[in-house]
Amino acid sequence: MIIPNRISRKYIVLALFSGTAFAAPNAVWAQQIASEWTPLDDSAAAADGEDSTAPVAEKSNRNRRGGGNRPRVEITPFIEVQQVAFTSFNDNSGDILTYSTVAAGVDASIATRRAEGQVNVRYERLIAYDGGLEDSDIVSGLARGSVKVAPGLSFEAGAIATRSRLDGRGQAPTNLVGNPDNITQVYSVYAGPTFSSNIGGVSVNAAYRAGYTKVESDNVGPIPAGQPALDIFDDSVSHSAVASVGAQPGALPVGWSVGGGYDREDSGQLDGRFESAYVRGDVTVPVATGLAVVGGVGYEDIEISERDALRDATGNPVVGTDGRLVTDPAAPRLIAFQEDGLIWDVGVAWRPSRRTSVSAYYGQRYGSDTFGGNITYQPNNNFAVNVSVFDQVSGFGNLLNDNLAALPTSFRIARNPFSGDIASCAFGQSGGNCFNDALQTASSASFRSRGVTASLSSTLGGWNAGLAAGYSNRRFLASALGARAELAGLVDENYFALATLGKVIDEKSGFDTSFYATYFDPGFVGASDVIGLGANAAYYRQIIRGLSATAAVGIDSFRQEDFDSDVTASALIGLRYSF
Repeated sequence: MIIPNRISRKYIVLALFSGTAFAAPNAVWAQQIASEWTPLDDSAAAADGEDSTAPVAEKSNRNRRGGGNRPRVEITPFIEVQQVAFTSFNDNSGDILTYSTVAAGVDASIATRRAEGQVNVRYERLIAYDGGLEDSDIVSGLARGSVKVAPGLSFEAGAIATRSRLDGRGQAPTNLVGNPDNITQVYSVYAGPTFSSNIGGVSVNAAYRAGYTKVESDNVGPIPAGQPALDIFDDSVSHSAVASVGAQPGALPVGWSVGGGYDREDSGQLDGRFESAYVRGDVTVPVATGLAVVGGVGYEDIEISERDALRDATGNPVVGTDGRLVTDPAAPRLIAFQEDGLIWDVGVAWRPSRRTSVSAYYGQRYGSDTFGGNITYQPNNNFAVNVSVFDQVSGFGNLLNDNLAALPTSFRIARNPFSGDIASCAFGQSGGNCFNDALQTASSASFRSRGVTASLSSTLGGWNAGLAAGYSNRRFLASALGARAELAGLVDENYFALATLGKVIDEKSGFDTSFYATYFDPGFVGASDVIGLGANAAYYRQIIRGLSATAAVGIDSFRQEDFDSDVTASALIGLRYSF
């Protein structure tokens, strides 16, 4: 089966195991339209001694709510006040800078027969009284939800507010104390309906998604001498639609599907446009208990284009007051990437039990070889392992929307105790979902991204643990004739690792720890690699009902050969009142 444009790393196996085995244009479709039952599920359930007559979705909901179908709605507003101090070991002055923060937010979750979702959002006001800092506002949060509005019809939505690096060649702080350079506020949201029904043994599926992404700042800060300034992403609007019909093995010895989709993202920078359309057919051939061979063939047309920037009298691109290139609306469109023609792939899907699934595929797409796969292992609701290999063409905004759509409606996040920022990965019952591939840089150009991610999630005996690591290789797709010519064909590489560990000590106290490491190669000649390392630990203690205290320490470092490097130590004390 061809893994289509920006397919979910996490839900590849669902699409492969679906009897309809359709191709989808992005992560949300694989999650939303995948069939809830296949003959392969029955054979695996029988091997495990489970009741195979209960729908998968019903079992999942029952497990998540702890038994039965009891509705659960939890809403916890809160306010916080904190005092933060930090110092830089690379600063010969030895000064210790301090500031205060006032924050408010809400943690909420819902799980009923018709609605499931989770919201964690926090607004912070940083109040500076040292000369090296400025007052600032920070919004951080993650949300994902689904509502059944009619039989077979659901409405899905997700949102993220976080901070991202702007330029991979600049500073790479992770604890984000104070007002670090090369960091910006990012917002992304998506929403849309999905429809799934079975008519006379034939599955009918359709979905639509609209998304919006915004990057606030262009404050890159210093970059290595002699390096060109890069255009920073501003905003984009995206639309995705997909539909398919098909049937599982039964009336025929093989499963089949016919489907198509359309994808578009319009960016504010240089009138950038990503447009993709495809049609295809797929078959699923069961060959043994829990094992199937899948394959598909189709036609796809992808085009990425942009306009040139306005030029001054000397021919140099004009930069606006916001630090971004000014688009020339009269300039002709410049093609950055174009590929149309036959697409195909073949693969295998193996599910020896409900606890374990393996999938892999190889094919031709984007004018070259493409391959990927997924391994999941979930022995119970408290432990999960996921490994995914991916290959996709996308832009900054669409990739964020895809990662959001791949989130489950119930997840666990870790927050940085110093800034309130959410960690780059969220963990749920089926493993972790990470945003590192999207947030490594906020480039305005589209790219082809290939790589691998692995995650482990565990909750056992009062301990919460999450572990994630990955690698991605991005080749940027920009016109060699336009104002972003320096990005055309550029390849950057990103490695990351994140570990979180928390423990409920008793009914009034607990602690959380986080450890993270990154290695980034920006790909530019003369630009050094960036290594980032950091860790923090926080202790929480309830004082009275609703009121708790926090104490935290952290250390953060980044290193660039022949350029900017820093080591920062931080400490925090604070109070939080939950209503």
